[in-house]
Amino acid sequence: MPGYDALHYDPPAPIAQVALRAANGATVNDVVLLLDTGADAALLPRSAVARLGITPHSTLAYELIGFDGNRSGTQAIDLALVR
Repeated sequence: MPGYDALHYDPPAPIAQVALRAANGATVNDVVLLLDTGADAALLPRSAVARLGITPHSTLAYELIGFDGNRSGTQAIDLALVR
């Protein structure tokens, strides 16, 4: 059962504290993620990606559409979810 964060979300939302590992072996621990089981892709905090010292794919991007219909884009990266 995941933990729930009632401090930052109303209603409380499920979160997970994970470690991420890049192909270069760099690891970042204690990254807090909001769990969204209906999402097509996982979104990660830019601060965690920056700490890994990796560069997003220059040619691979995703278009995101919010509940309100607003569209935005984001770059893709390859990472392993360690725990």
